[in-house]
Amino acid sequence: MIPGSNSDHPTFVRSFGYAIEGFVDALKTERNIKVQLAIGIAAVLVGALLGVDPLGWALIALSCGLVISAELVNTSIEAVVDLASPELHPLAKRAKDVAAASVYVLAITAAIVGIIVYGHALGLW
Repeated sequence: MIPGSNSDHPTFVRSFGYAIEGFVDALKTERNIKVQLAIGIAAVLVGALLGVDPLGWALIALSCGLVISAELVNTSIEAVVDLASPELHPLAKRAKDVAAASVYVLAITAAIVGIIVYGHALGLW
């Protein structure tokens, strides 16, 4: 597709299809996506067991969605870096490490949110 051109532009529905294909591909090929998805499912199960309130559910959903989204962005950054720089290069390593660090920071933040939400549900505060 030529930038600024409407020719060969996918339909709105087809764009969703591409997004689903990307998610399924990442799920099939990336261990960390599977881990983050499993943790998200566990977070939902714990929330259900503890009877989390609506605000807690919103925070859990937002945290899970952000972590999985960040993991997908990290995966795409790694793929682009590998395409652009198949050989080892310090800047390629830096880009990949910083992208991974962003997921790490978000995952820690989500864990803190979980502690607060579940602690509240348990009546600890």
